[in-house]
Amino acid sequence: MNERIKELIKQHGVDIIIDGMGYGEGHIEGLVELIVQECARIAYDNDIAKFTRDGYRIGLDIQKHFGVEI
Repeated sequence: MNERIKELIKQHGVDIIIDGMGYGEGHIEGLVELIVQECARIAYDNDIAKFTRDGYRIGLDIQKHFGVEI
């Protein structure tokens, strides 16, 4: 899991260890990755609607920051 995602989860007090062995961590990580992908898609869609490259670059920056691929 990306370190920034771990920091955010810890900051909000979410317990990602469900069974004491680490199982369940992937569920939280998967949810966070879906949220990051959705944010990047919004930037991409905005880029397409306005015919600029700004949204595309912002989308890539979002994905890079959180270590998530679309």
